[in-house]
Amino acid sequence: MASFMGPYSLKLPILCLIFCAIALSSSAFTSQDYSDALEKSILFYEGQRSGKLPPDQRLKWRGNSGLSDGSSNNVDLVGGYYDAGDNVKFGLPMAFTTTMLSWSVVEFGGSMRNQIQNARAAIRWSTDYLLKAATASPGTLYVQVGDPNKDHQCWERPEDMDTPRNAYKVSTQSPGSDVAAETAAALAAASIVFKDSDPSYSAKLLKTAMKDELLWGASWLHKASQNNSYLAYIESNGRDMGRDDDTYSFSWDDKRPGTKILLSKGFLENDIQELQPYKQHSDNYICSFIQGSPNFQSQYTPGGLLYKTSSSNLQYVTSSTFLLLTYANYLTSRGGFASCGSTPVTADKLISIAKKQVDYILGDNPAKMSYMVGFGNKYPLHVHHRGSSMPSVHEHPAHIACGDGFHYLYSGSPDPNVLVGAVLGGPDDKDRFADDRNNYQQSEPATYINAPFVGALAFFSAKSTAS
Repeated sequence: MASFMGPYSLKLPILCLIFCAIALSSSAFTSQDYSDALEKSILFYEGQRSGKLPPDQRLKWRGNSGLSDGSSNNVDLVGGYYDAGDNVKFGLPMAFTTTMLSWSVVEFGGSMRNQIQNARAAIRWSTDYLLKAATASPGTLYVQVGDPNKDHQCWERPEDMDTPRNAYKVSTQSPGSDVAAETAAALAAASIVFKDSDPSYSAKLLKTAMKDELLWGASWLHKASQNNSYLAYIESNGRDMGRDDDTYSFSWDDKRPGTKILLSKGFLENDIQELQPYKQHSDNYICSFIQGSPNFQSQYTPGGLLYKTSSSNLQYVTSSTFLLLTYANYLTSRGGFASCGSTPVTADKLISIAKKQVDYILGDNPAKMSYMVGFGNKYPLHVHHRGSSMPSVHEHPAHIACGDGFHYLYSGSPDPNVLVGAVLGGPDDKDRFADDRNNYQQSEPATYINAPFVGALAFFSAKSTAS
């Protein structure tokens, strides 16, 4: 026995330390894993479709729905997306989803390879609807179809809807500047996506968009049109519209961090001096994620997940991750860095922070749970989603009435239809997750959670080895 305790007694622990270090530094996922997740993150949108489904619909358990939307107003509002687990079409989240899907393609479409067509199709399903909403009546934008109070009193498949499908609108007499600006941003961003593949459609999107003059919308209109009047508007009105306000959450109801990142590109890549303040405030936002930075504002779970709120937290994680990677791209283009106090922070650091969040969502977390449905070996089975939780209309064609579906909501059985690619609300501040369909704060998906994640997954799928 003593002979085995000779020269190897020190080498074995040293070798263990070396191999352990290699294991810790290696990626939890390969580029193929990220490609698989990318495909599924886009496929999710087919489960959210409203309207008449096309022949190439891949999630076969869904059927046609909402085919009379808009008829009570004598307009055609068929199509678009249900934004989450219910059957209402909300214009503001849908437009933000469209903007972020488009921005994902604008920044990272070159990394999407065989998924670029599916990404464009997901965008077009929404923009076709937004065009209808914006042009159905002169001076009017339709911003919602469905009554959320009535809808939430039912648990029924979208194919069975018998709740009121009221259409709500804003107009010059009853304005809604936020939703109008987001719709303009969505159409402008999408016009860039289709500029080469479908120029006439791109021109139609841009022409319809060019009616807005709020900072987020104007920023996208400038990027899409290269019309300097929008740049002049941004320069003149930026301060009054939040340029100098440092906010640290980017979502469908607060676009200020995204606006600053988007506009910073003009300074970083084109040296437009008037946009320099947006670089400074983009740095402040980015530095909020970095511990030790004077601007550090973030809370992380023990497992390392960015944590903002108890309800649908992953929407903030995916949006933040997207901005980190986009800003890293902008910095790399000029060899720049973010200034966090006296400390320069490189693009590689931002990519590393983003990768930690992406990997956590995909399953590299204390629970070893993927929060993307259908990805990995362990993922949630009880999603807060009407269509997913109930028998498919193809398997059970008989109508299931409003109140008759609640036993599916409360059932402990796994979803009969897998909502592939859906990213859910996610775990709490202690990394705990209850796989309970009635726990909507954690188990409900949303189109605006997935949209920025599409771009992040495309970024990492292009890396041969993600370190």
